This record gives sequence, C-alpha cells and structure tokens, in this order.
Amino acid sequence: MGFLLLDGVLLAYSGLALHRVMLVLWGGACLVAAGLVVLGWRRYRRVMAELERARRDLRAEAESIRDLLHGKHLHN
Repeated sequence: MGFLLLDGVLLAYSGLALHRVMLVLWGGACLVAAGLVVLGWRRYRRVMAELERARRDLRAEAESIRDLLHGKHLHN
C-alpha cells in the first residue's frame, strides 16, 4: 500500500509539473488502488474477528455438551 501511495503521489506530481495528463491519470489510479487495499484489509480484519468469535462460541458449546455428558455419566 505504501508503494502504491508513493507511486501515486510521485506520478501525479510529475504529471502536473510536466503538464502530462496520462501521468496524472496513472497517479490517480495508483491512489485509488491504495485506497482499495486499505478497504480490503479492513474487511479482512473484520471477517477474521467474526471467525474467531464463532470459533470461541463453538468451543463453549462443545464444552457445555461435554459437561452435560459427564453429568449424566456418559463418558464418550
């Protein structure tokens, strides 16, 4: 993400300084790509947190079933 951001800024600056429209457009594309990387990373972190919560809930449910079976003297 850092390289995309740096490339975007440098390309846009070069395009503005040299009056080259394509460099400015490519710089903008790099900046948009850096933003998409940030959004994707945030979504990934949110999904991983949900997965961890589900894993903890499943572990608690398994422990509950295990305790119930031990209470009924059904050791499986």
